Amino acid sequence: MLSYTSEIIINKPIATCFSTIVNLDSMKHWQDGLISIEHVSGTPREIGSIMILNYQFGNRKMKLTESVTHRENNTAIHFNFDTKMMHNVQKNSFEAIDETTTKWTSKNQFFSRCCSSRIMLFLIPKAFKKQTQKYLTNFKNYVENGTSIANQK
Repeated sequence: MLSYTSEIIINKPIATCFSTIVNLDSMKHWQDGLISIEHVSGTPREIGSIMILNYQFGNRKMKLTESVTHRENNTAIHFNFDTKMMHNVQKNSFEAIDETTTKWTSKNQFFSRCCSSRIMLFLIPKAFKKQTQKYLTNFKNYVENGTSIANQK
């Protein structure tokens, strides 16, 4: 198992941050590699909803099943992300620092489903942390400035 926490301060109100993270249309602007989103069941980004997220990183394609496991408006949204090789529990919380500043904390736990992913978790934990921090930074840039990674491709 790999477990870590990432945080970022965003210079926007908590309601703006939360409404952006639950908005599926905004994901393409801050999640590098996202190709498409397929709705499977439930109301998107509500507890119990299931989506298929398709990513491409270079020549490598990845399909994740996203399940929302917890949601408190403006304060928290938790996900499970599953692949054939891994199970990721992600707990996102939002805290208002003041009326115009929000702290986003993302707690991640990765569980291996097979031997090769156990080795990967052991050998390259920094890559997982780096990717999470990149998403947090992209999100901050998008929410604060409207900077979209979709325009950079």
